[in-house]
Amino acid sequence: MTYLWLGLGLLGGAWFLAQWKRSRPDGDLLAAHPYRRLFWFITPSRSQALVTFDTSVDVDALTAYLSEAGPAFGATLTHAVVAACFTALAEVPRMNRFVTGHRLYQRRGEWLTFSMKRKRLDVNAKLAMVKLSLTRGETFASLVARIDHRIGEERTDTVTREDKEYGLFDVLPNPALRVIVRVARWLDEHHLLPGWFMEGDGLFTSAVVANLGSLGMAAGHHHLYEWGNCPLFLVVGKVESVPVVVDGAVVIRRRLPLKWTFDERIDDGLNARKGIDAVVRVLEDPRAELGCLPTGPAPALDRARP
Repeated sequence: MTYLWLGLGLLGGAWFLAQWKRSRPDGDLLAAHPYRRLFWFITPSRSQALVTFDTSVDVDALTAYLSEAGPAFGATLTHAVVAACFTALAEVPRMNRFVTGHRLYQRRGEWLTFSMKRKRLDVNAKLAMVKLSLTRGETFASLVARIDHRIGEERTDTVTREDKEYGLFDVLPNPALRVIVRVARWLDEHHLLPGWFMEGDGLFTSAVVANLGSLGMAAGHHHLYEWGNCPLFLVVGKVESVPVVVDGAVVIRRRLPLKWTFDERIDDGLNARKGIDAVVRVLEDPRAELGCLPTGPAPALDRARP
């Protein structure tokens, strides 16, 4: 009986100490206004605090740019959107935050996750989640090469670490999976989840990008996952011809729809708008913002980061 009480005491002490742990391997703790701190308790989950935004991009300049950048170094629309998001995160760091354990953190580094088919032309192929961090001083051409390398790895028959993990989870019975997920959530909530676990998980990320336009689909607002700590989800739709007003006249323009879902607990809508406007700016002036053509600039994607 003595050992039982000793064990319970140790568990109770560990639980008490866990309530006060604040440091995390993926973020730095930030002070917050009392109103925003109260907000985290009133709306403890991302699904309760999501805000959606709609915007679109005039694609004429982007199409002309990609017609040169594609043959030059393999750039596609998906590459350009990922690069624009990286630039926006570096330019508006308040968008690169997350809330876990009723605390606000500034994420260490800019991370993006995007989905892709494991086999390009197979409609039944499994989806893979590719997660990348922005390298300091990286150019658009360098990012394209790095993305293509990762995609090439995913599209081989090589069994990845993620494949092994999913295979293991698939053979576990439901009760075991339920326990594992609950334990992992508790560890994350109390900032005890190991850094290697979060770095390998595509939902511990600054933003997720899904290009449905590449599949000929319209864009829709995506939910924010309760797993992980991703506060931002972008869905890109297919290019549409829509009427717009230019100098008082209605004209037809080709526009790329962007649908955003944002966790309002990390910041207010004003700064979210600044980040979205940065993405639109990059995509509507890619020659200046992305460059890397044979003639012209090759700016760093993180040029606005201190």
